[in-house]
Amino acid sequence: MSVRSLAERLPRSVAGQVFALQVTLIVLLVLGAVLALLLQSRYDGEREARNRSVAVAETFAHSPGLLEALEAPAPSQELQPLTETARERAGVDFIVVMDTDGIRYTHPQPERIGQRFVGTIEPSLAGRVLTERVQGPLGDEVQAVVPVTDADGRVVALVSAGLKVANVTGVVNRQLPVILGTSAAGLAVATAGSALVTRRLRRQTHGLGPAEMTRVYEHHDAVLHAVREGVVIVGRDGRLVLANDEALRLLKLPPGAEGRHVSELPGLDPRIAELLVSGRPATDEVVPAAGRLLAVNQRLTHPYGGPGGTVATIRDTTELRALTGRAQVARKRLNLLYDAGVGIGTTLDVGRTAEELADVAVPRFADYVTVDLADPVLRGEEPTGSSTEMRRTASRGIRDDHPLYTVGRMIAFVASTPQAKGFGSGRAELVPDLSRAPGWQAQDPERAGRIVEYGIHSLITVPLKARGVVLGVANFWRSEKPEPFEDEDVTLAEELVARAAVAMDNARRYTREHAMAVTLQRSLLPRALPEQSAVEVAHRYLPAQSGVGGDWFDVIPLPGSRVALVVGDVVGHGLHAAATMGRLRTAVHNFSTLDLPPDELLGRLDDLVGRIDQDEAEAGYGGPDGGAGMTGATCLYAVYDPVTRRCALARAGHPMPALVHPGGHVEYPDLPVGPPLGLGGIPYETAELELAEGSQLVFYTDGLIEERTRDIDVGLDLLRLALAPPDGVDRTPEESCRAVLDALLPARPKDDVALLIARTRSLGPDRVADWDVPFHPGAVSGLRAAAAEQLAAWGLSDVAFTTELILSELITNAIRYGTAPVHVRLIHDRVLTCEVSDGSSTSPHLRYAATTDEGGRGLFLVAQLSERWGTRYTGQGKVIWAEQQLTGPGAAFGAGRGAEFFLDALDADPL
Repeated sequence: MSVRSLAERLPRSVAGQVFALQVTLIVLLVLGAVLALLLQSRYDGEREARNRSVAVAETFAHSPGLLEALEAPAPSQELQPLTETARERAGVDFIVVMDTDGIRYTHPQPERIGQRFVGTIEPSLAGRVLTERVQGPLGDEVQAVVPVTDADGRVVALVSAGLKVANVTGVVNRQLPVILGTSAAGLAVATAGSALVTRRLRRQTHGLGPAEMTRVYEHHDAVLHAVREGVVIVGRDGRLVLANDEALRLLKLPPGAEGRHVSELPGLDPRIAELLVSGRPATDEVVPAAGRLLAVNQRLTHPYGGPGGTVATIRDTTELRALTGRAQVARKRLNLLYDAGVGIGTTLDVGRTAEELADVAVPRFADYVTVDLADPVLRGEEPTGSSTEMRRTASRGIRDDHPLYTVGRMIAFVASTPQAKGFGSGRAELVPDLSRAPGWQAQDPERAGRIVEYGIHSLITVPLKARGVVLGVANFWRSEKPEPFEDEDVTLAEELVARAAVAMDNARRYTREHAMAVTLQRSLLPRALPEQSAVEVAHRYLPAQSGVGGDWFDVIPLPGSRVALVVGDVVGHGLHAAATMGRLRTAVHNFSTLDLPPDELLGRLDDLVGRIDQDEAEAGYGGPDGGAGMTGATCLYAVYDPVTRRCALARAGHPMPALVHPGGHVEYPDLPVGPPLGLGGIPYETAELELAEGSQLVFYTDGLIEERTRDIDVGLDLLRLALAPPDGVDRTPEESCRAVLDALLPARPKDDVALLIARTRSLGPDRVADWDVPFHPGAVSGLRAAAAEQLAAWGLSDVAFTTELILSELITNAIRYGTAPVHVRLIHDRVLTCEVSDGSSTSPHLRYAATTDEGGRGLFLVAQLSERWGTRYTGQGKVIWAEQQLTGPGAAFGAGRGAEFFLDALDADPL
């Protein structure tokens, strides 16, 4: 650190320099005193240690019995206990007795007995007492060596006693806190005295150094008279003590005004004279004086050590006030634009966005605001054509009884109105005075008169324009302020409307895309459920607020009066999810025609999904959002047979269904869960349930039970409670749907929901007939007779001939090409179903026989005579079925019609 830097750190004021010098001297004196006390204490301690060592050694050397102990056969055994006792009582660290050769008889450390003494013994052998400081066995030691003489004065032994230097130093260290504490107290007292003296000196010199004091007095007048603010000092008696040049100019004071009473100064405005004489504090108080607006700040002088009176600063704010007014207007407009950016466009709803624009502008910019939009915009479309018809979408005002058009009204603006001009040109229109605007009044002269009488006198119309398309117009009306709108107001209105137009266009486009997605999804979902007798069905689909999802359901009639119930969920939202859902639903429909068990159907669906996604990935495209394709979709597929009342279910990553038993008991069947579709690798499993008639199967998607505010287990418990009837009386599926949605659906669902509830029915023994067929061709005629008898009992004699033909062909094929056992079953439901089963898995094929062929027409006849026919495979073989449509008491194909088909197949003419 240089001398210059030290000099810069020294106090600059006279009082500070004196204080620093006094403190330095005091510190030096205190440090010298502390050092002297420490040295003196150390010296006294060491001298005390030497004196004590000599005294202890001499005392022990002349102690009675010492000579006899030395002459004993084992001197150490006699002397060691004596020296240790004496050492502890005398307060020394060691007493050593040795012979004249320096060999120890005693020592505090017994292992050193017999070793040579560390120290000088020659002077003591000569009869002198020696004190010295040596590095001994105990460390740094102060010791005394004293001779032991016999009666003749000969030196026969030596005694040494001493202390460790560390113990001597410890005494000094224990005195050190007292020394330092006393020194610190003295330093504090001396410093406090110097501080009091310095404080008085600082107050007298105002903390200035010699050079600064000189500069202050030299430049005082120059600075005082050069500032741009007037400075006025008024004494306690109201006389003017000082006024700089700026104060003389602003107050127009005459020369020689100082020393005169303020109230007697000629030309001084009475209002500012009253303020200066009052002596009251003032902060930026504006006082008109001499044609100016003066801002006065006044303070009392006595709190700051000066004589009684006041000092005032005076500033000319005439121009500043005008600038401040314009700045405040600009700041208010910036705040309005900021609030518009935050408050407009919070939702993707066109009407709500229009209302937000009106809410922001009233009353901060306009007293009334109306928004008119072209009708296609409200539907999510762009305006077409040149029509000026617009619908009033929003209206806000400081009062509700205004005569403006109401919300919802379709208004056809005439060409001369500002609204029509702005909508056609895309530019804002300013009407300063509505009472002198014939073009505006031409729209509705009577209403225009009432509007002017109401007090609305000025209008700005700004088109809502986004991406070059005009969506409508925003109208800003003024009534409370007498001034009309100006060009600056038009600029602000355009900025407001520009922000709103972008948000409104986004909302319009979202409305269009949302409507398209909803339309697509609803077109892909079943419009009306097919007729079937197996279950009574109720269903709901509710899209999410954020967009259309991929939830879907289906009810598919299967042969044998069975029905397939399907619920699925596709990952994501939007058009891609809806399209993916349609593809999955179509695939399930196609696979269901194969009449596969649920696990096999899901397996094939899983393979299809994986293959489609792989092909799309290789082609380099996926969904419209670039996200995943179909992988991850979930599905629950169930097949219910009303004849056996058994339901087979399998699921691919889908939530488990709920089962409501007759009487109201609700449970979640433990179904094996498989991976979501498209992952592959793990086979699916089918579980079978036997259901009582009237049981309700509840299928749903995760949007019903999952919500961010609750756990999924809580959602399942809520669903259980909603499905259980409170009074124990069974509810219809439609009532159960309403109860579930009321209990679980939030006000604004984040995910779409699909719900399917099916109440089971059963076909009793009176609607089913079955026979075991002996495995030989002769059994066919007997089965035809039994079937005809059963059809007569059911009142279906009209279809007996056709049914006999179908059964004959199916049974004959089973016996000729299949294996035993052969079983026949007739089911009378909405259709008449004929089923023939055998133990073979050979698939039958329909072919057209040549004219000369003797056979090959059996399945052709079945296909012609029945509404539908097909094959399904079971664990025991296969079932060939055929359905005939019934129209009440008769059949679609009467006996005569069936005969015609039979003869046509044989190319024969009827008799």
